[in-house]
Amino acid sequence: MTPVNHTDVHEFILLGLTARPDLQVPLFLAFLAMYMVTLLGNFGIIVLIRTDLHLHTPMYYFLGHLAFVDICYSSIILPKMLVQILMEEKTIGFSGCAAQLCCFVVFGVTECLLLAIMAYDRYMAICKPLLYPTIMCGWMCQRLVAGSYAIGVLHAVTHTTFIFTFSFCHSNVINHYFCDIAPLLAISCSDTHTYEGVILALISLNCFSTMTIIFVSYLYILPAILRIRSLEGRRKAFSTCASHLIIVTMFYGAILFMYLRPSSTFALDENKTATLFYTFMTPTLNPLVYSLRNREVKAALRRTVGRRW
Repeated sequence: MTPVNHTDVHEFILLGLTARPDLQVPLFLAFLAMYMVTLLGNFGIIVLIRTDLHLHTPMYYFLGHLAFVDICYSSIILPKMLVQILMEEKTIGFSGCAAQLCCFVVFGVTECLLLAIMAYDRYMAICKPLLYPTIMCGWMCQRLVAGSYAIGVLHAVTHTTFIFTFSFCHSNVINHYFCDIAPLLAISCSDTHTYEGVILALISLNCFSTMTIIFVSYLYILPAILRIRSLEGRRKAFSTCASHLIIVTMFYGAILFMYLRPSSTFALDENKTATLFYTFMTPTLNPLVYSLRNREVKAALRRTVGRRW
């Protein structure tokens, strides 16, 4: 690819996951199946929470928004990726790339914050049950969710503004399957050291603040669960917390591996693999983990199916 200047870049070329032709159809079928599971599972969670009165609690209010974020998160990347897998021309417009990155950051940051809010919600429910209805009231839950989206938008505007004012004179070929921060920096010929400091500071602040909330919450939650005398109550609390911890581990593990490394250690092929976990696996597994390990969700599903029949 010949060098191009920022002013001449009207589109980027996405290399995708692999260049092997024999893997195109299997990858298309696999990711199409994952996308369908993601849509059906998360839409199912949202509908179930809206229709079953037993699930009209703060915990499931946050879970409904998490499901919505997962739907948006997957829909930003997967449909475009599925089309490109079967096409020889794997291009995305300059404005389309900027929009994809912006939306990706919005919902990525929002999901981090929602996971932290859900940990705090479990802390209040298990450790402060008498204060729980007062503190986690309707207007407080709405403000927490609205604040999560607002912070996500702030991060997205910051990253998108920085990246798309850089010059792309080395190449317009992005070694990734969507417009992500690291591969875009790799093809920029501008001095990105200042921005790399900004991105490290913003992602560190977001990740470590939310991880601290989750970690401290569970430091109080686990001893409180062990003090529950009822075996059934202890099992219910463990089940809810285990579902949340599984998602947190997958999501944060991939993000920390991706972004909190020195730029000299970036290997874009490794980044593709790590990105798969929080762009595809987490949105697909979220509804399965929460429905299969949560008795209240399974009971609500049985009631809903029973009413339909």
